[in-house]
Amino acid sequence: MTDAQWRSFTQFKADFAKKTAEWYRRIESAGLADALRALQKKAAERDGVPPYSLDTQIVYNRSIDDIKKEDDIKIILIGDNPGKDEQLERNRCYLVGQSGKIADGFFRKNPELGIDFRKNVLILNKTPLHTAKTKELALLIKEGPPLVADIILESQIWFAEATAILHRALCSSSAGQDGCTNVANSAEARNQCSCELWLVGYAELRPKGLFVPYRDALNAAYKECPSEDSARASVFVYQHFSMNRFLIDLKEKSQPELTLKENLHRTGLFHRKEILGW
Repeated sequence: MTDAQWRSFTQFKADFAKKTAEWYRRIESAGLADALRALQKKAAERDGVPPYSLDTQIVYNRSIDDIKKEDDIKIILIGDNPGKDEQLERNRCYLVGQSGKIADGFFRKNPELGIDFRKNVLILNKTPLHTAKTKELALLIKEGPPLVADIILESQIWFAEATAILHRALCSSSAGQDGCTNVANSAEARNQCSCELWLVGYAELRPKGLFVPYRDALNAAYKECPSEDSARASVFVYQHFSMNRFLIDLKEKSQPELTLKENLHRTGLFHRKEILGW
């Protein structure tokens, strides 16, 4: 990373840690930590999830602390929220379960992409609140104290806005004062951007979905820039790695005359238009 990119990254990391601590402190201060834990367990039981150790209710991704200035972040990958494996005390890292293994395997099997999943990919989520399954956030919103619903909403907006700022910083060192970079066309813009943003899993980004606030905040952040902006041109939307949906969808939409990278871009832009509208 350049000096400017490293400063942006370290600021994001500090703010991320501060916000997750703040959200949990608000839960504790309101005397709601036990209620939230009980609700998270109740949601899992309703879904038939086998009992597991619930160690962390709001999860900071501590793998971000391992990233050094010398590292090259080539993808910011956005999942949904921390699941069973991610919240375990021994982990507290995002995408370390089965979906993470599938993602890691994809990049290992395709070295032409030049991506080491554990070194070149910064993994974030749309909210740091843990549930065993993403859809269980709906129960937390519906049956939990209003503060829990407030934090789920607030965290989505914060993550969308902060991630967009970080992406712009990592994407190009030539951005103007507005954070945008203007080049001849969107294809050229993608080539100039050294960091892509992947939204992985989009079911809850659809109308009436749990992550509509995230979608709307992200749209607002990128629509400030023209289509030729290198960061905006490098936003892609994909199906989730769980259940191999990412791989199945990519195979279905791939064209044999294109390279893997070209097919990835083609698929990601197709879903971006479908989900984000641009």
